[in-house]
Amino acid sequence: MPRVTRDDVARLAGTSTAVVSYVINNGPRPVAPATRERVLRAIEHLGYRPDSVAQAMASRRTNLIGMIVPDARQPFFGEMAHAVERYASEQGKLVLIGNSDYVDDREVHYLREFLGMRVAGLILVSQGPSEAAVQEITDRDAQVVFLHQRPETLDALSGAAVHSAVMTDDVGGAELAVRHLLGHGHPYVVCFGGPVRIMAPGDPVVDHIAGWRRAMDAAGIGTEGRLLDVPFDRYGAYRVGLDLLGGKHLAHPEVPPAVFCSTDDQAIGLLRAAQELGVSVPGDVAVAGFDDIPEAELASPPLTTVASDREGMARAAVDLVLGEPKEPAEGPRVKRFPSQLVVRRSCGCG
Repeated sequence: MPRVTRDDVARLAGTSTAVVSYVINNGPRPVAPATRERVLRAIEHLGYRPDSVAQAMASRRTNLIGMIVPDARQPFFGEMAHAVERYASEQGKLVLIGNSDYVDDREVHYLREFLGMRVAGLILVSQGPSEAAVQEITDRDAQVVFLHQRPETLDALSGAAVHSAVMTDDVGGAELAVRHLLGHGHPYVVCFGGPVRIMAPGDPVVDHIAGWRRAMDAAGIGTEGRLLDVPFDRYGAYRVGLDLLGGKHLAHPEVPPAVFCSTDDQAIGLLRAAQELGVSVPGDVAVAGFDDIPEAELASPPLTTVASDREGMARAAVDLVLGEPKEPAEGPRVKRFPSQLVVRRSCGCG
């Protein structure tokens, strides 16, 4: 069966191929309502499907949005990617997702490939980014939005396309959680940080640690020796938790009174270790996390944590990445969403 073309649609609708193009692309010129209706009926009757590749070549943009995350297996990033995909679909866009696995070269690979596909824009959850990643971004004219963090390098990108960041108040949220733990009368709070080798300024976990320090400093409590290098995932945190709660951790031979975890995944791993060792939460150790992933409410006991507006952040990122390029302002645009403490039983509340 021969392929239906735009000429066939124009012939059946009694109009030109240019008018058919205006209807399909909603512009750039207006089309009279009656003519538009004839073209749409012809498209439906013939079963015409526009050639998206040809459209992309003509417009120099596809209907694709690229999104790079460190690890979609981690619930927070998986949910954020799903929220972006859902809202992008409402805008008629498709989302391509790549996992950097916290490796700079892999992040650069996806940047190069996605931008080479002429994506309409790119949403980047970066662990840096590296100098090579910055170079890839500045060499292209696509819109780039940093999601979930504001890297220090963002200022250097403002001379290229309009680069923006969408983030939550990570420092303030962590401070809320730690102040709440201290409010239960605990003499100090240990912090599960992140792997030092992959954390860079602007990483949310760096800000979570800063919020922990701020709360401890405000209470006149020292932090030295109380920040632990812990993997982001629940399995690595579980192993650290076994040592910490089992009295085998070199820096903490005794069970600490309270632990603030920089991610809910870490907190869930710690809760599992406590359960296995017979350590009571919150009786022996109080625990709080950050992210409010769905499993937090189902944990045993339910996890006190810090929530962010993931849906709002996803919508803001898609809107920014699809925005028309403008002359850069004095600096990049940053949209910050507030954090909210979600109190459950793991901290000691009823």
